[in-house]
Amino acid sequence: MADDLKRVMLVEDDEQIAFVTVMSLEEIGGFEVMHFEGGQPALDGFDSFAPQIVLMDVMMPGMDGPETLSRLRQNPKAKDIPVVFMTAKAQTHEVKSYLEMGATGVIIKPFDPMTLSDHVRSFWKEGTAA
Repeated sequence: MADDLKRVMLVEDDEQIAFVTVMSLEEIGGFEVMHFEGGQPALDGFDSFAPQIVLMDVMMPGMDGPETLSRLRQNPKAKDIPVVFMTAKAQTHEVKSYLEMGATGVIIKPFDPMTLSDHVRSFWKEGTAA
C-alpha cells in the first residue's frame, strides 16, 4: 500500500525549507510534489492537484497551519487525507494539540532530508489504515 503514495502537497512559506523538502521528496522519495506558499493557495489548489497526503508548516503568515487544516477538513475531498505538520514548535503539549486538531503526525524541523520520504510514507500508511 505504501508504494501507492505518489502525490504530496507541501504548504510551506519558507523558500529554503520548501526547496529542501521538495528536492528530498522528489529525488529520494520519487513523489510528485506540489508546493504552495500559504494556506489559501493550498485550499485553492487542493482539488486540482488531489494530493494523497499534505505536509504543512504550522507558523505561516496570514492563515496558519491549524486554521488551514480546519478549513481543509471542510472540503469533502480532503476530510480523510492525512495531514502532517512540519514545525520546530514540538514540545509535548504542542504535538498533542496538533494531533487533537486532526493531524496525522508531526515532523520536527530541522528534519533529515535523507529520511523524510520514509517518514512521509509511514504517516501516509498510518493515516490511510482502515
